[in-house]
Amino acid sequence: MWDFEHEPGRSELSQRYSIHMTSPANCARELADDGADIGLVPAAAYATIPSLAIVPGCTIASLDRVRSILLVLRERTGVEAVRTVAADVSSKTSLAYAQILFRKYWNPAAEFVSHSPDLEAMLAQADAALVIGDPALLALEDRARRLERTGEPLLYLDLAHEWKARTGLAWVSAFWAVRPEALERAAVPASEVVADFSHSRNNGLAHLEELVTEWSAKIAVPAETIRCYLSENIHYVLDEACLAGLEAFYRYAAELGVLPQAPKLRFL
Repeated sequence: MWDFEHEPGRSELSQRYSIHMTSPANCARELADDGADIGLVPAAAYATIPSLAIVPGCTIASLDRVRSILLVLRERTGVEAVRTVAADVSSKTSLAYAQILFRKYWNPAAEFVSHSPDLEAMLAQADAALVIGDPALLALEDRARRLERTGEPLLYLDLAHEWKARTGLAWVSAFWAVRPEALERAAVPASEVVADFSHSRNNGLAHLEELVTEWSAKIAVPAETIRCYLSENIHYVLDEACLAGLEAFYRYAAELGVLPQAPKLRFL
């Protein structure tokens, strides 16, 4: 979103886009309800909103470890013995990936229960906890201190790494999606939208240190962790590796009853 939030791009883009911020899940809901034309949506949403087209070029993905999506369990348990998972369901895509991994590789009988993102409370209720986003990053930062406090060793499984280890494929969390009829109504060329978002992504990567400074003031994570997360853990280009991972995600999700059958990938 760099160009949309910083000059000189912000003034120019404001003539073509009316922007408001919300969560990716709400982006998907607004697209489905005709409340928005373009949104950064969870990958899982594409299986439930078949009219969408994917804006090529940009994504939120990982080629190995993502750090912000963790399955945490007691070391003595082992993942194959996990029977219950307390899950932060704020990301339906992360939940879907976790369900695929359990049903295909670990324990297909594992039960997922919704829970607020509180690691200690989750582990008090279930054998494992699915933590997402800032709570996952914070859990990794607190890992050594927690062991000192409790004496209880935990396993912190990075789900993007677990997916890559078993499938050899990229983990894709989200991408920009559009209702094509909205562009037709606004008479905006698809090529212009693709260029705007790709250019903004590239400028964001060129201003990584400013983003590190901004976000290290917002969450209790060291600047070096944020720098590593933005520059190494997250992959931003919807390339062939990501498309292969995305297609496998939809195929496995449908085969295992995790998501409805997704339509063939459709691009703007």
